[in-house]
Amino acid sequence: MKVILVKDLKSLGKEGEIKEVKDGYALNYLIPKGYALKATEANIKMINEKKKMILEREKKLKEEAIKLKEQIESITINIPVKVGEGDKLYGSVTSQEIAENLKKNNINIDKKDIEIAEPIKKLGRYEVTVNLSYGIKALLKVWVVKE
Repeated sequence: MKVILVKDLKSLGKEGEIKEVKDGYALNYLIPKGYALKATEANIKMINEKKKMILEREKKLKEEAIKLKEQIESITINIPVKVGEGDKLYGSVTSQEIAENLKKNNINIDKKDIEIAEPIKKLGRYEVTVNLSYGIKALLKVWVVKE
């Protein structure tokens, strides 16, 4: 019996694939558990429409990520910090502080998506990597200045 997979299955294949399986496996396990549908003309058409919608949504999300990258790379954020003797920082600048400063520019980035190569413990200019979706990375310019 031919079935269309509705969910990814390690042993069988990925969502949207059409597979030939034994009747008992399809009727007693795959279809009742919601892992597959019978491969009828209507179901094949429905799955193809769903694939198109998913591809369009992914394309739109990727375009948004590219726009966000351009927006991030076009700005420079200033982080005022308290300093001691020799312009040494008390502590270091964290990804949380960078994320909060980005929010002030109406850019919502999770602190987990901000990569700081080395701890920022001195005044100056730094470049920080911001990981966006679809493997897109943006370089953010950060100025650490005296408070």
